[in-house]
Amino acid sequence: MQSLKIICPNGHLGFAPLKVESFRLGVAAKPDYIAADSGSDDVGPGPLGSDTSTSPRQWQEQDLKEMLLASREIGVPMIIGSAGDTGTNSRVDMYVDIVKALAERHKLGKFRLGWFYSNVTKEQVLGCMRAGEIIEGLDGRGAMTEEVVAATQNIVAMAGVHPYVELLKRGCDVIIGGRSSDCAVFAAPAIHHGFTEDQAYYLGKVLECASFCAEPYGGKETVLGEITRQNDVLVSAMHPAQRCTPASVAGHAMYERANPYYEFVAGGMLDMRECDYRQVDAKTTRITGFKFVPAERVKVKLEGSGKIGERFVGIAGIRDPYTIAHVDEVMAWARQAVIDRFGPAGWELHYNVYGRNGIMGDMEPLRDRPAHELCVVVQGVAPTREMAEEVTMTGTRQMFYARLPDVKGTAGSVAFELDEVLPASPAYEWTFNHVMPVDDPLSLFPIHTADIGA
Repeated sequence: MQSLKIICPNGHLGFAPLKVESFRLGVAAKPDYIAADSGSDDVGPGPLGSDTSTSPRQWQEQDLKEMLLASREIGVPMIIGSAGDTGTNSRVDMYVDIVKALAERHKLGKFRLGWFYSNVTKEQVLGCMRAGEIIEGLDGRGAMTEEVVAATQNIVAMAGVHPYVELLKRGCDVIIGGRSSDCAVFAAPAIHHGFTEDQAYYLGKVLECASFCAEPYGGKETVLGEITRQNDVLVSAMHPAQRCTPASVAGHAMYERANPYYEFVAGGMLDMRECDYRQVDAKTTRITGFKFVPAERVKVKLEGSGKIGERFVGIAGIRDPYTIAHVDEVMAWARQAVIDRFGPAGWELHYNVYGRNGIMGDMEPLRDRPAHELCVVVQGVAPTREMAEEVTMTGTRQMFYARLPDVKGTAGSVAFELDEVLPASPAYEWTFNHVMPVDDPLSLFPIHTADIGA
């Protein structure tokens, strides 16, 4: 192949439905592959810990239907990574079942379906540690301990290109992947067809979030990436009103990482320090200068989530200027009431003050200039639902009774949106953000294939 084209219609398949108009324009451009990533840890540790998806199944079915029917219509492979937000085994099985049902419903011709799993057991992790390997922590975390393993509900390994390349070698027309590096979904077919790792990984980096690399902003629109034997990458926006520019493409390549020039995957690191971005037509930017640096040993990232407890949510509004000026004392009063009831430990109480610093927290530069009215969201976490409800109720309702020195009235300080507090999903925390060394990059990712269709 002298060139390879891949379209990506959605930067997080299923999180919000893809836009059909630009997708059909991408299909009309005759790509060699249709691919999308479906996962993210942006959704927090809850879905992984509870082994659920964060989006309705109907949205995921819609995107899978559009992509599957198009791929079979034009006869090119379809690849999905990190199935169902987390890429756990149950999410992979759900996507495999959806694909099989779609094939039957639409009477699709015979094709080969491939999939792989990403769940890692506690026994696998402990076995690695007890064999003398250090499972290193990322972003300031310490090395993994047996105590943290025990406190974890679910663990997934983040695949690189290796299981995708293997399934392509086995002739798969549709691939459903477990948890994966975003860029691996797109880099794998390029590597499979003999293009350089430099190009392949940059192609994956630029395509992973679909139209986030285009301007003006418009989510869930399709983009097309192309690589040639000139060791370059070209990326084009499919939506008529969007274009890929050096600024939009470079900006996307640099976001969401501690160092904007490095992208780490299982097996190495993409170095983007020397990238050169050039506009080649109204909608297309050409990129050169990327370099992939292989690792001496493959290390696979592990993500794990552990349950903290049950959770309830309360909502309080404040309009009184004096109460707003002393909102920290109000929350401290309510927190002390919880301490008086339950003691100093064994529960959690969190306050988010919207209108002051509810989004940015301590990083908010205008913290000393709150709005004229505030919304305080209260989250209470405890081992049981009954205790979590009472912690949250106390932490919310006692704001009304806070004793401030200059308050003379008995009403008007705090308003409640609802008299009751609301049950929420259980609270989880990230327990694994670590890397585990492996001798075989396929060892954590069991592979399966099946021929389906008429």
